[in-house]
Amino acid sequence: MAKQKEIKTNAMRILDSLKISYIHLTYECGEFVDGLQIADMLNLPYEKVYKTLVTAGSSGDYFVFVIPIHRELDLKAAARSVGQKSVEMIHVKDINRVTGYIRGGCTAVGMKKQYVTRIDSSAEQLERIVVSGGRIGSQLELAPKNLARAAGAEFAHLTRS
Repeated sequence: MAKQKEIKTNAMRILDSLKISYIHLTYECGEFVDGLQIADMLNLPYEKVYKTLVTAGSSGDYFVFVIPIHRELDLKAAARSVGQKSVEMIHVKDINRVTGYIRGGCTAVGMKKQYVTRIDSSAEQLERIVVSGGRIGSQLELAPKNLARAAGAEFAHLTRS
């Protein structure tokens, strides 16, 4: 029986082109589930799994934030980290138009445009983190510094304590 060729996401192709190593994790899922459910399905600690959030700043520009799944984005800290007066979450219906990804499959690597991106500083303490692979049912495990390099991101304190 022939082995089925893995279908790469845009994020995976970018990581490959940058020669960044990652582990591709998959889970069965027909529709959006939140990060906590994904971590449970993959038997991963919540502290290791990060979600990608997209916001609009007071300037009208879009900003991307990557934070632990069990934490909440501190909108004031997020705005400060990107030099905005304020940021607010974009509407779910706008995710695809802004990023090229769908809800539940949004990742900081390989969006339609390169947006200013920040990764929560908690990731710097970890050897590896897990983020969406760019589609529902796909997660990528990689070093935080490699995610930052691929996404053109910087680290900042983004969550409420």
